[in-house]
Amino acid sequence: MTEIATPAPDDTRARRNVAVLVAVQAILGAQMPMVFTVGGLAGQMLAPNPCLATLPISLIVFGSMTTAPWISAVMQRFGRRTGFFIGAGGGALGGAVSAYGLYVDSFLIFLLGSYFTGIYMSAQAFYRFAAADAASDDFRPKAISYVMAGGLASALIGPQLVKVVGDVSVIPFLGVYFAIVILNAGGALLFLFLDLPRPKPRLADDPTGRSRRALLRDPKILTAIIVGMVSYALMNLVMTSTPLAVVGCGFDRNNAADVVSAHVLAMFVPSFFTGHLIARYGAERIMAIGLTILAGAGLVALWGVELENFFAALILLGVGWNFGFIGATALLTASHAPEERGRVQGMNDAIVFGFVTLASLASGGLMNCSGGSVAAGWTAVNLAMVPFLALAGGALIWLWLRPKEAV
Repeated sequence: MTEIATPAPDDTRARRNVAVLVAVQAILGAQMPMVFTVGGLAGQMLAPNPCLATLPISLIVFGSMTTAPWISAVMQRFGRRTGFFIGAGGGALGGAVSAYGLYVDSFLIFLLGSYFTGIYMSAQAFYRFAAADAASDDFRPKAISYVMAGGLASALIGPQLVKVVGDVSVIPFLGVYFAIVILNAGGALLFLFLDLPRPKPRLADDPTGRSRRALLRDPKILTAIIVGMVSYALMNLVMTSTPLAVVGCGFDRNNAADVVSAHVLAMFVPSFFTGHLIARYGAERIMAIGLTILAGAGLVALWGVELENFFAALILLGVGWNFGFIGATALLTASHAPEERGRVQGMNDAIVFGFVTLASLASGGLMNCSGGSVAAGWTAVNLAMVPFLALAGGALIWLWLRPKEAV
């Protein structure tokens, strides 16, 4: 008897959406390395206490954390595109309010602008989920990885824009935030080219999926959240302090921008093959490699405060984040039903960015208020990685040791 081969899934629609999302990630995403490059320096200029220098970065992440649950619900009901437009609007508003805060020399207004920027950051985090929505099981990890690779262009565009527009005004950094407004206004037009599945109207007998408590009892979902949370938080912890450490160790702002640029390149260049590695070796192995590379970044940073140490540590930090975070995202998207999508993705990003908020808050305090020198502060920042790497590593080991039928 001749067997009829099952036709391969058609990923034409998914590939088109990935192409659009890569462009969106490149253009709109450029604002994130921009604000992470200058946010701490601007905060140091405006803050009444140097220990609060990185508070603007913390407010961005806090804005992302508090936005994630409701913007996920908006996307579940009205579609991804609506949520993405809201995100771009938040980014433009954040840039405008931050610029005004710089103009009137108000730290509080600058913090408010940072919070609005967090709305964009939250929406941007859902690009990876949008890439997976219409993709087949085989293409899904690759789609997530390709969209994350769009950050490669943002890594080039963002820091270079800082160099170009950073000094166009007598008020430091004002031009950077005006450029961010323009990026959001122009880049949002790309959302019109997305062809994403429309949310289906809910019927009374439709499955509702598991509760949040039940979802958190799922070993794969819990491990994915922990590893994603630790990978992103540790990356933010170190990156937030990097411009302060680079400048504080005697290098200039352009050196700091170059280090951040190298870091963001390292975050996204591996995305061209991370999805293939996940498809071949599994998300758990790639997450484990990512955590190991993050540990290596901390060791290199502790080795010294020469410019080459900063470059090497931040490059390793970017690669470790890529493997850890994309691996966690791939595991998460494969571990829930369609009707649970909005609930689990919103919960995941709220937890992840909640922890990232704490990391960015701790970053400024550790950097500026630990010991009597910049080098001592930088050491404290990198030593703080140890317990959280142990937490994420322990979660992976726990997942591996569970009986397969229980997982």
